[in-house]
Amino acid sequence: MIRLPSSIDKPISPDVSLSNRFSIRNCARWTSPYSSRPSIVIVHSIAASLKSAIFMKLSWLMFPIPSHPRLFAALLWGAPRIHGELLKLGIEVSQATVGRYLPWRPKVPSPTWRSFLHNHLSDIAAIDMFVVATATFRLLYTLIVLNHDRRRIIHFDVTQYPTQDWLARQMTEAFPWDTAPNYLLRDRDASYGARFRDRIRVMGITEVITAPRSPWQNPYVERLIGSIRRECLDHIIIFNEHQLRGVLSSYFQYYHKTRTHLSVDKDCPQPRPIQPPSAGTIIAFPQVGGLHHRYERRAA
Repeated sequence: MIRLPSSIDKPISPDVSLSNRFSIRNCARWTSPYSSRPSIVIVHSIAASLKSAIFMKLSWLMFPIPSHPRLFAALLWGAPRIHGELLKLGIEVSQATVGRYLPWRPKVPSPTWRSFLHNHLSDIAAIDMFVVATATFRLLYTLIVLNHDRRRIIHFDVTQYPTQDWLARQMTEAFPWDTAPNYLLRDRDASYGARFRDRIRVMGITEVITAPRSPWQNPYVERLIGSIRRECLDHIIIFNEHQLRGVLSSYFQYYHKTRTHLSVDKDCPQPRPIQPPSAGTIIAFPQVGGLHHRYERRAA
C-alpha cells in the first residue's frame, strides 16, 4: 500500500545513488510505456520511489491519447480491470488506490434510436397508414410498406375499412415466401389487432413498436408520406379508390426510377445511370400526369 503526500510545502531532494536512479528510470519506463509527458516524482526513499511508479502507470489515464489503439481500449477499463492487470504484472496495489487516480468519466450512453435504425437498415421494413379525403368526403386509408435499405416501397394498397384481417392479408402479399424482414417498425394504431400480430409472429418477424405519439421514431415512412402529399396528392382531386390506386402507382414509378434521394447518395431506389454530356441533348418526359418530369439525354 502506498500513500502519496497530499501537499508539499517545500521541495525535497532525496539522496539517491546513480545505480538507484537507473533503477527508477527503468521501472518508470516499464510501467508507463505510452506516456510522452515528463513527470516529476518526489520520493523519500528508494522503496517509496519504486512504489511511486504505480502513480506514473496511472498518470497517463488522466491525460489520455485516444489515437493510440491500446490507450483507447484502456479508456474503457474501470478500476477492477486495471487492478487485475497490475496484479498480473506483479504490482501490489489496492483497488481503491487505482480508482483514486482514475479520471472521472460520464456513463457511456446506450445506443440511440437513430443508431438502431442505421445499423439494421437491411433488416427493417416499416409500415404506416395515411388518410386521403375524396371529393365526396369519404375517407380512404392507404397502407405503405417501406424497405429501409434503399427506401423502396415494397407494397401499398387502399381501402375504406382497414380491419385487422385486411392488414394481416397485406403483410402476406408484401412478403411472400421467405422475403420477410427481421424487424417490422410500426406505430401503436389500434387497427393492428391480435390477428395482425399473430400473422407477423407466424412469419418470423419481430415487431418494433414506437412510443406513444412519437412519429419521429418511424421517420423514413413518415417522410415518404409527406413527400406523397406535397408532390402528388395536394395537386389532385381524388374521387374513389380506383383513381387513388392508379395515381399512387404512377407516383411510385416516378419515385423508384426517377426521383433522386439524399439518403441513397442522390440516387434512385432503383439505381439510375449517369449520362455524360456527349450522350446528347436533354429531353423532358412527363410523369405522374405532368406533375413531374424525367430528364434524359438523347442523341439528336
